[in-house]
Amino acid sequence: MPGTKAMRFREAALADVEAAVRRYAENAGAPTADAFLDALDGATAHMVRHPSTGSPRWAQALNVDGLRSWKLGRFAHLVFYVEREDRVEVWRVLHGARDIPASLAEPDPAGD
Repeated sequence: MPGTKAMRFREAALADVEAAVRRYAENAGAPTADAFLDALDGATAHMVRHPSTGSPRWAQALNVDGLRSWKLGRFAHLVFYVEREDRVEVWRVLHGARDIPASLAEPDPAGD
């Protein structure tokens, strides 16, 4: 599909997703965990086709050039990403109640 970029999750984002799925499965059951993953799939599919549609709010607040966020439907999570020339790079998938600036300042385990 023209205009579609590759998607890449940083290690920290993958850890965020694993933790969220585990919490939803334990606290609300497997159907809710599956619904979270479906919402994430839908969000990332949109982001690779239309990366500039995410909110730049946190880029401005944190002075991180190109950082955008996308809310996961009915879930209180935000997907933080940066558009690169050849891909969309997901930095974090954070619950909105987290300390967003502190969480985004944490180094990625893989050193990305």
